[in-house]
Amino acid sequence: MNRLTTSQGAFELARFPEHPSDPFRAWDAADEYLLRQLTDPETGPVDLAGTVAVVGDRWGALATALAAHRPVQISDSYLARRATLANLDRNGLDPDSVTLLSSRDTPPDRIDVLLVRVPKSLAFLEDQLQRIAPALHAGTVVIGTGMVKEIHTSTLKLFERIIGPTRTSLAVRKARLIFSTPDPELPRMPSPWPYRYELPADVGPASGRTTVNHAGIFCAERLDVGTRFFLKHLPTRGGSVKVADLGCGNGVLGLSAALANPDAHVTFVDESYGAVASAEETFRLGAPAGAEADFLVGDGLSGLAPGSMDLVLNNPPFHSHMATTDATARTMFVGARTALRQGGELWVVGNRHLSYHTHLRRIFGNCTTVAGDAKFVVLRAVKR
Repeated sequence: MNRLTTSQGAFELARFPEHPSDPFRAWDAADEYLLRQLTDPETGPVDLAGTVAVVGDRWGALATALAAHRPVQISDSYLARRATLANLDRNGLDPDSVTLLSSRDTPPDRIDVLLVRVPKSLAFLEDQLQRIAPALHAGTVVIGTGMVKEIHTSTLKLFERIIGPTRTSLAVRKARLIFSTPDPELPRMPSPWPYRYELPADVGPASGRTTVNHAGIFCAERLDVGTRFFLKHLPTRGGSVKVADLGCGNGVLGLSAALANPDAHVTFVDESYGAVASAEETFRLGAPAGAEADFLVGDGLSGLAPGSMDLVLNNPPFHSHMATTDATARTMFVGARTALRQGGELWVVGNRHLSYHTHLRRIFGNCTTVAGDAKFVVLRAVKR
């Protein structure tokens, strides 16, 4: 936990789920820069009396600091939502002071101040700006923020094309602000998302099936090489087994499991609202008749009953925003062990250099290599 001190007040903040050894803060210089700008006496404080929308708030730092103005937070992340609620609580703030919307929800009809934390995915930024633009008016204050390495010419062009004339600030502590002036005369173009593509012909039961990909999900425009390798080595389970596609993305692993065994019941889980929406649409398009599935936005498998799964399939992320970390993978492995029945199996694909086998042996007491090539390994751990 860290203390963020701003002109709005001082706030104790933490990421979610909170780990005492987590080396990353729940806020950074970009969040500070934006909050400072809102009260800057030289440019005049921003009037926050109207509807304030905060897009992409990573751990609730912006929403918590602005809770007195009852902002609307729009996020694709379940973990960001949980972090926001936890941070409001630890600072003694009313949880109802922030309206929480997902990236799939309809934005407010009118937005007077739009604050955008620039995401890693340019496609996701495009989609969100397209969705929000109709709610803006000529007097809307639009400010984006991000670290210098996150803001590119393409980022500014998106603001310019969708919102209106755009400029940037000077860099402060490696952070930068984006200022856009809404132009009501700009043509309103529909979002190009979701994007669809067909799976290649050599990936097992799901070969040739169509995937549906909402903006911002992992490898939304093509099948990533790690998943492609995994699809060729997935386990086959007969009978009415319960399978979890953990960190499902567009759902191709779970779909393949359902096609290989129509009696399987597949649960698709991701912390991204867009990913779970993608997985559900992919499944509905390609699943065999009568196949059963659940779709869950949540914190890993924590929403499932312990000992309820027979098989967990996992291609874990090794980034948290711009930071490289295996913390998410380790949390997923622990959650998978809890969700599995005795004798249940976790199958994982990952880059060789990530050394997932070390974590799996510590958590499960065993780990075997199912397949490997120069870059990837498929690992199997059994709950005993």
